[in-house]
Amino acid sequence: MMSENKPQNQKNLFNPLLKEFINPEHELVKLSGRINWTAYENEFQELYSHTGRPAKTVRLMVSFLLLKRLYNLSDEKVVEAWVQNPYFQYFSGMAEFQWNPLIDPSELVHFLKRIGEKGAEFILKQSIELHGASEDKYVVIDTTAQEKNITFPTDSKLRIKIINQCRDIANKHQVPLRQSYVRVVKQLKQEQRFGHHPRRRKKANNARKKLKTIAGRLVRELRRKLPEELQEQYERKLKLFEKVLEQKREDKNKIYSLHEPEVACIAKGKAHKPYEFGSKVSFALSPSKGIILGAVNFTGNPHDSKTVEQTLENMKVVAELEPKEAYGDRGYRGKKKIGKTEIITPRPGKTTYQKRKLKKRFGERTGIDPIIGHIKHDHRMVRNYLKGVIGDQMNAILAAAGFNYRKMLNQIKEEIYFFILKLIQWMRIYLQNLLTWSS
Repeated sequence: MMSENKPQNQKNLFNPLLKEFINPEHELVKLSGRINWTAYENEFQELYSHTGRPAKTVRLMVSFLLLKRLYNLSDEKVVEAWVQNPYFQYFSGMAEFQWNPLIDPSELVHFLKRIGEKGAEFILKQSIELHGASEDKYVVIDTTAQEKNITFPTDSKLRIKIINQCRDIANKHQVPLRQSYVRVVKQLKQEQRFGHHPRRRKKANNARKKLKTIAGRLVRELRRKLPEELQEQYERKLKLFEKVLEQKREDKNKIYSLHEPEVACIAKGKAHKPYEFGSKVSFALSPSKGIILGAVNFTGNPHDSKTVEQTLENMKVVAELEPKEAYGDRGYRGKKKIGKTEIITPRPGKTTYQKRKLKKRFGERTGIDPIIGHIKHDHRMVRNYLKGVIGDQMNAILAAAGFNYRKMLNQIKEEIYFFILKLIQWMRIYLQNLLTWSS
């Protein structure tokens, strides 16, 4: 059942209202007044039942998601900071200061599952509308890698995980195994240490082969001994194990993680990080406002030119904008025009005017690179902790929304500083005139 927000004007005899002892010029107070909370309630009310116990208010849950992205906090940290920070509580719609947390960190996960990808896109749409309607005739597009929260994949790590999971399945259902291989696996792990050294290379390679043999042996044994009713339950997992054991270095669409099999290996040409394991994300940037107009996640590692069409479609839905031109780097070569949008990549101009125009546009295009860096490191996209493909998409969208809200927060700060500066200048002029009159 959907809960209603309590009015903030009713006074309490013992506890003063939050707005009576916080700074009304604080940027979070100003931002909370500019956000259309009613739009969130109208959008998400269909996800709630009309009967039963009242749930937490939509404003409270959405504000937690926004604070988490604004200040780069985990679920546990944002709940802990919310109890300590009165501005966080005012931003969430609280009338009085709360001494205890109103939600458990796990409720943020349940709320994300409830709103889904469409809800995340609505949050991004509201962050764009906060900056006003965009009238850009051209946009800037670029892609980046979104790393998943997995360990660096190696064949030995995957084989050891297969052995451990096979042993867990057997113990759970009391399936007798010929050998548990606990001590053997421990010894083989030690033999692989410093395997790159010439004197230890042969022993380490033999240990890796032995791990593959043991893992395959346990998978086949489970195939034989599991009851028929459990075969269907674990069929998907056993097929995943077999695919990992059969894959070779030259194969495509390899498995790099057992709990995140959709992870892809992405090479972006970085000197400090040749390979990243996760998914590819495409962003569309407004050059005039400096905000993100579209964010789309792609499974696998598609070529940049294959991501343009879906990015422009997402921008139509979220930002309600169809630009005439989209500027990208040389990775977008191959696409000339999609719908009404012309895809422009670096190329020699025919006339002096065209050269100047392209030079200016591509100079603006390079501005998307540091913005992507801020989105990744300041808004929780440098490592994705949300599970599955839907988690990849929602994490990218919410990170883009967090960047847009942070942009508005910085603008509010500048307005406050500008007002204070003008006030100081006015006071200085007033004092000078006062001294002149008195003399």
